[in-house]
Amino acid sequence: MANAARSVSAKPATPRKPQTPAAQPKPTGKPRMSRKATAAAIDPEVRRGYIEVAAYYIAERRGFTGGTELEDWIQAEEEVDRMLGG
Repeated sequence: MANAARSVSAKPATPRKPQTPAAQPKPTGKPRMSRKATAAAIDPEVRRGYIEVAAYYIAERRGFTGGTELEDWIQAEEEVDRMLGG
């Protein structure tokens, strides 16, 4: 049994760092804005531009017949506000 007495040189154990869970993103210190807060924070002129474009497309869908401009505008405001979360 010449094979039974093998000498194994052991290396000293090196300490291992404890494994940590996946890194979490560090908070930036900025509060997160809700959808409602985002709609309220939008520049009024930008919102108006969105409404103008939406009202144009609403009028286009109905064939640009006159007399319903106010209704088109109101519908456009509702659609834009809904998309902005307001």
